[in-house]
Amino acid sequence: MFTGIVMAVGAIASVKPTDGGVRIQVAAPALNLADGVVGESIAVNGVCLTAIAISAAGEGACFDADVSRETLRCTVGFEQGARVNLERALRLSDRLGGHLVSGHVDGVGTVVSVQAAGDNRVFVFAAPRDVARYIAVKGSIAINGVSLTVNNVDGMHFSVNIIPHTLAATNLGTLAVGVRVNLEADTVARYVERLNQFGVQP
Repeated sequence: MFTGIVMAVGAIASVKPTDGGVRIQVAAPALNLADGVVGESIAVNGVCLTAIAISAAGEGACFDADVSRETLRCTVGFEQGARVNLERALRLSDRLGGHLVSGHVDGVGTVVSVQAAGDNRVFVFAAPRDVARYIAVKGSIAINGVSLTVNNVDGMHFSVNIIPHTLAATNLGTLAVGVRVNLEADTVARYVERLNQFGVQP
């Protein structure tokens, strides 16, 4: 489980094919891996992956993870050289600064427009239909693993207003029209829908 508060931005240093998908190495010099352990979960662009090897050697800090074919099918951002948002798993004693994020991406969205709003930027994204139904005004959404508040919703389009700190501390500052991103809707919305299917009023 994660909070959507990005700890560092890394880069995909290598991508090697495996029988089940690919093995990636993520260069993460800005991520504190001093107490990292093999087997722990790390969110990479909002995707929960298991670290199978860790090197915490300062500027050379990196970790390896296997990405399955299924994950590659329903996410983006694992090509060599790509900048990726990184977050280590939540401790029970940690502050919940964003919202509860599982690292299970619901679908891939696309940047429709980007506009300046003072020092901020307003992004409009198009979401797949089966993800858009979970997106609500003032609700939470994770975009490339970043916890954000939805400003407006119009059909399958939604907008978010991103402040300068978030633009600088994540890879969202490099987004442009046409770029695809990983989307994870608020978990609560999925449970509400499931309850409604059984006629239970939330």
